[in-house]
Amino acid sequence: MAAVDFSQPARQSSKGILVIFGVKAFKFIKSFFILFVAYGISMLQKKQLGISLGWIIFGFVLVILLLLVFSILKYLNFKFHVSADDFHLDTGVINKDNTVIPKSKIQNVYIKQNFLQQLINVVSLNIETAGDNKSEIEISALDKSTALALKTQLFTKIQADVAAEDLPKEADVFFKVSLKRLLMEGISQNHFKSFLIIVSFFFGLYSEFEKYLKELRLSERIEGAVRLDEQSLFNLFLVNLFLIVVLLLVSLVFSVVQTLVVNFNLEVLERERTLEIHKGLFNKMSLTLTPSRIQNLVIKTNRVKAYFNLYSLSVKQAMVNKKQQKNFTIVAMEKVQIDHLLNKLLESYSEETETHKPAPYYKRILWLRLVLIFAVLSGPAFLIFGNDFWLINLVFLLFGLVFVHYKFKKTYYQISEAHLTIGGGFIDTITNILETHKIQALQFKQTFFQKRNGIASVVVSTASKTVVIPYIKATDAKRIYDYLLFCVESQDRDWM
Repeated sequence: MAAVDFSQPARQSSKGILVIFGVKAFKFIKSFFILFVAYGISMLQKKQLGISLGWIIFGFVLVILLLLVFSILKYLNFKFHVSADDFHLDTGVINKDNTVIPKSKIQNVYIKQNFLQQLINVVSLNIETAGDNKSEIEISALDKSTALALKTQLFTKIQADVAAEDLPKEADVFFKVSLKRLLMEGISQNHFKSFLIIVSFFFGLYSEFEKYLKELRLSERIEGAVRLDEQSLFNLFLVNLFLIVVLLLVSLVFSVVQTLVVNFNLEVLERERTLEIHKGLFNKMSLTLTPSRIQNLVIKTNRVKAYFNLYSLSVKQAMVNKKQQKNFTIVAMEKVQIDHLLNKLLESYSEETETHKPAPYYKRILWLRLVLIFAVLSGPAFLIFGNDFWLINLVFLLFGLVFVHYKFKKTYYQISEAHLTIGGGFIDTITNILETHKIQALQFKQTFFQKRNGIASVVVSTASKTVVIPYIKATDAKRIYDYLLFCVESQDRDWM
């Protein structure tokens, strides 16, 4: 790849006008989508809104022209260059801004490509620092070779005078997911979250269009078609069971499709000091992982996944764009591959450290939370089911026994001089790992009731995530708090 000179101010590709225009148009339509739908329904019902078709077309053309002019001006005023130690960016349509970012402060540099960028064969390059929510910079349209060259200059610490033979060797493909393992990953997901998303989506649609649905008298038509026997609790039970099964099947399909789209063609490339993640169908991502910048590692599996030897690894970094954090996840790996990456990303990590459990008091807290949730739901349930509501107590009791058993069983912690490992989860088995020298804050947490029972928790925060060692003996919590504080202060190492 030929060297690219970034020392002089330059613009992105002229195709950036199309990308900026497309993004702005999408955001405009998304913002006014409900208004457009409501207007369309009103037109179908032949209501007069006082707006002629000519005015609608004129407004539409005016919006398109304004967005196009804005896109051109933003493109013309967007210039960037790279000096020996800094990245420089000039932006602004009305107010001109000049941004200077030291290379040493750059936290993440990643390349992505949405569907429009794939059509016009450009990529965007995002530069992020561990600062406020304005610290992310996006160059919307670059040739892929140019983006890779710029990423190399910004992200690596290689000096310009290093000999060519000393540059990093070509990356090796460490892991490439197969379609079969992706399907298994999607099928074995925890579908409860997808179920809640779908239910929330339908409730949201109903609340937005409740007025129009009432005017269409859909509820009366459904009641007339179904003809349920109001005296039959069994019929009502069957109907609700059918709806739940349908929603569960939709949740399954949703999880599988989402897994395939997000992780399409997933591969992990291994270099001497870094890892690269490439994945995505409609939004292609190219991400780089450097051990020094990693704050937490999260390993997830469940009973079904473990049976098929499926594990996922999420890498948590100090990032401004929290939505981008989910892309730093590698799914459908085998246990041996997880172990290899742990040794790659963490120094001398060992799973043989002594394991400790929370105090039995933790079970009491879990039961108390369940009882509070059940108390809140008891009123509506009694109104719906009447005296049969008490039969639900048996289901609640069985669920509570299973929940408390597995929640307590999966909760543990391990502490060494260099690492802290905390396990947890109910359906999924979740393992959080962090290096002690990257701890940003420690908190000894104890309520009045916990103090009376000699119980406390230790809250550990890094730049990307907070984890808790829950409900252990207060003496142990104080000892752990002091020990972790000693580890942080005694290790002369940067947190990133």
